[in-house]
Parts: sequence; C-alpha cells; structure tokens
Amino acid sequence: MIQTENLPGVSLPETVSESKGIFDSLKGLSFDDALSTIANGIVHFSFKLLIAILVFYVGKFIIKKLYGLVHSIMVNRKVDASLTTFVLSLVNMLLFFILIITIIGILGIETSSFIAIFASAGVAIGMALSGTLQNFAGGVLILILKPYKVGDLIEVQGFTGTVKEIQIFNTVINTADNKQIIIPNGGLSTGTINNYSKEDFRRVDWKVCLSYGNDSAKAKDVILSMLAEEDLVIKDNPGMAAFVGLGELADSSIAFTVRAWVKSSDYWTVFFRMNERFYNELPENGFSFPFPQLDVHLTDVPKGMCKFE
Repeated sequence: MIQTENLPGVSLPETVSESKGIFDSLKGLSFDDALSTIANGIVHFSFKLLIAILVFYVGKFIIKKLYGLVHSIMVNRKVDASLTTFVLSLVNMLLFFILIITIIGILGIETSSFIAIFASAGVAIGMALSGTLQNFAGGVLILILKPYKVGDLIEVQGFTGTVKEIQIFNTVINTADNKQIIIPNGGLSTGTINNYSKEDFRRVDWKVCLSYGNDSAKAKDVILSMLAEEDLVIKDNPGMAAFVGLGELADSSIAFTVRAWVKSSDYWTVFFRMNERFYNELPENGFSFPFPQLDVHLTDVPKGMCKFE
C-alpha cells in the first residue's frame, strides 16, 4: 500500500475509525483552522484517489498483457481450446479481483477487514447464487470429462450448433445460421448431449416414396447404383454398406428406407446432393412420385339425388 506523510500539525485519517477522531478534533478548532484541516484532508484524499485511478489503469493494462501472454503460451503449446478459454476466463477474473483489493488498500480501507467481510458475504451470496456455483462446477466437470470440446457440433437443450467457447459459467455455441446461444454449464454437465463430432462416421437416412405400380426390385437396384456412384459414400467397409429396403406401404405410395455411411463432415453435403439426384434421376429411369389423391365412387340413387362414397 502506498503511504503518504501527513501535513505538519494535521492528523489525517487512514481508516474509518480514525476519521471519527478528526471530526471530534474539529470541534475545538477555530473556523480558519477547521477549514484548513478539511482542505488538507481533501487534498490528501484526492492525492490517494488520483493514485488509485492511476493504479487501476496501469493494472488494467498489465492484466491485458498477462492475458495475452497466457493465451500465447497455451496456443503455442497447443493446449486444448476448451481448456484455454476456461483458464483465460478464470485468470482474468482473479487478476481483476487482486486489482480491486489493491485499489481499496490505496484508498485507506483496511484490506484484511474487507477480505473478512467479503468472505462472510461470499457465503451468503454463494447460497443465493447456488445455480451460478453449479454452473462453475459444471464447467470444471466438462473440462475433466470432455463430453465435447471447442469446434464440436452438438445438440443440447433443443439447440444445435458448433461449440465456440467453454467459459467458467457458460458454453457458447453458434448455430448454422450464425446465432450465438449461451447455455449454462450446470445443465450441460447433467443433461443429455448429442455430440455429432465425437465419431468419425455418420449414417445418412432418406425416405424415398414412389407411386404404386413401380417395380420395387428395379427401384432398389437404381437407388443402390446411384449411391455407388457417389464418391463421398463409404464403400470399402462391409459394416457400412449402403442399404435400400421397402419400409412402408403408405396410403398413396410405397416408401423405401435408404441408408448410407459417410464421414461426419460430409453428412449434409451427401444428404442434399442425393436428395437432388433422387428427384431428377428416378423419373428418368421410369419411376413416378406419388401425389395425394382421393377416389370418388358414384352409385345409383333415387332420381334427383347424388350420393358419394
């Protein structure tokens, strides 16, 4: 803590308790002496306030440099991105807490008493903010168990997106349309997480409906040949062979279940590409798609009346 010397003949307060003695001493002073004492006190406090402001901005600058240094070290050493964002958030919070304590000490407030009060208040605040503490614990569990990491495509709590940051209390994901979703870590650590990036391969499913009267065996062969022509479909693994089967006899159509395996990163590319090929190439091979239809039968009824079934 920075100390300054008092002016001659003037006892300036260093704590709140000492300030009471100063005010008591002013009662016995003349107006000019009291005014001089007050002026000296204001000057002394202004000097400490100026130093505190200077320390705040210098400390803020140092924190920024230390933050960048820690970030550079973790990036250069190729530390996991999830751990990097978490540690940086924690370091930033601790450094600012130390800076605040330092400034309070410069202003003349007893830091030990302040820390004791802060600790007592922390217990009460901790009980009131139990959900926030749960989010912090959830963030630690996520970093330890690693159900997902930065860059993974996940589906949680009804949202699907790519993990951008894992912070102390929250996880930030970006959706496909670039919306930023902030989700508390507490719920993530105890809830269900669908991590699409955890495995190297994914199965793509289609439901292809054709009209009744189409040759089902020929349709299966044509669809399989189309999948065989697709470069991104896995073909060299017997356990991931493409599959086509007649899955449903619907009201106006026969529905084929089509399945193929691809790399996780190629999922949507293959899905949309094959949808377009099914639409364009199946009619070229003599197959027709169904349309909703309603059969109306007219029967003999008394003259002047119509009956529909």
